[in-house]
Amino acid sequence: MSELSAWDSFYVIVGSAAGALVGLQFVVMTLIAERPPVSGPDAGATFATPQVMHFSSVLLLSAVLRAPWASIIPVATLWGLIGAAGTIYSIIVARRVRRQTYYRPVFEDWSFHVLVPLAAYALLAVCAEAALFHTRGALFGVGAAALLLLFSGIHNAWDTVAYYVFVMRGDKDKDKDKEG
Repeated sequence: MSELSAWDSFYVIVGSAAGALVGLQFVVMTLIAERPPVSGPDAGATFATPQVMHFSSVLLLSAVLRAPWASIIPVATLWGLIGAAGTIYSIIVARRVRRQTYYRPVFEDWSFHVLVPLAAYALLAVCAEAALFHTRGALFGVGAAALLLLFSGIHNAWDTVAYYVFVMRGDKDKDKDKEG
């Protein structure tokens, strides 16, 4: 399908970035695992796991859009399913953010952990329907959704690393000073 072939390079780049970021997320979590917080599992399910899911969604979306489809209907159906599943998952994440007691999220946290991914997944679902009437515009919407997920994941991964380096490491250094 000619409309999709124009997006080949975009999805190779975006999909490769998402795949690399999934791997880096695992490396970072392994490195910071030496001193997990007391409420670590709840915080991980709330703040770290969604990043892997969003990066994985971008990787899956990129693979789906790079396949040689004969028509837009099957690919739009698949990206619509990714959008619907991601919307439901974003609602679950919102509940986790609200219920966890490890960290009190501020507006920026709500924006990047909940609102931006929710908007991206909802955009995917809407673009699946729009693809039947305006394929070119829908493909731009799908590209925007992929970038929203990718950049919100980068932001959130950076926040996680910064928190562990500057807050948790500072606490660890204070504990060492008390012992010594």
